[in-house]
Amino acid sequence: MIDMETEDIILIDKPKGITSFDVIRRLRRQLGIKKMGHAGTLDPLATGLMIVGVGSGTKKLNEFLKLDKTYEAEILLGKSTDTGDLEGEVLEEKSVSLIDDEKIKKVLAGLVGDNLLPVPVYSAIKRGGEALYKKARRGEDVEPPKKNMTVYRAELKRSEFTDGAGVLKVVFDVASGTYIRSLAEEIGQRLGYPATIKELRRTQVGQWRVEEAKKLSV
Repeated sequence: MIDMETEDIILIDKPKGITSFDVIRRLRRQLGIKKMGHAGTLDPLATGLMIVGVGSGTKKLNEFLKLDKTYEAEILLGKSTDTGDLEGEVLEEKSVSLIDDEKIKKVLAGLVGDNLLPVPVYSAIKRGGEALYKKARRGEDVEPPKKNMTVYRAELKRSEFTDGAGVLKVVFDVASGTYIRSLAEEIGQRLGYPATIKELRRTQVGQWRVEEAKKLSV
């Protein structure tokens, strides 16, 4: 149980497998407060820092929305999906050969700066007044818009290649509005392979770190 009665901003470490709205729903039930919102969605398979506004704290959420963010990502080379993570339908598979770390680091360095990339089809970006993911779920053919995504750091922590697949552990510092799923697919493309997100964790928003966050009770 979270006892935060005097706080209007709560830092939550979102567990894997639930939506960001599930987090809000559980907190509403635990705290008995209906007026609540968050400053930035995390995908169901992602974990990590969510900033939640409670009561009057909802008025402060805009202050957090535009802050820079840090993510730890595991990028799976050799497979792409329609969602950009392992939750989706497989679109392409290709056996991966060993790639030298220096080549990977060069590709990552090439991402630092501004990148005009397609947003994931399964995202909350709206087209025609409706979120893209709703259109995609209905089976509509969705052409994702491109948007600028700014990367400040893309650091390779490790790479593993086994059984015709590769996994890259990468830490990203990015501007608000950057989709790590889009970066993962771009990295794969530059390395010559389909790619998708295997694991994703948001560790920092502005100056706030996930180590300061509270675990969500199930």
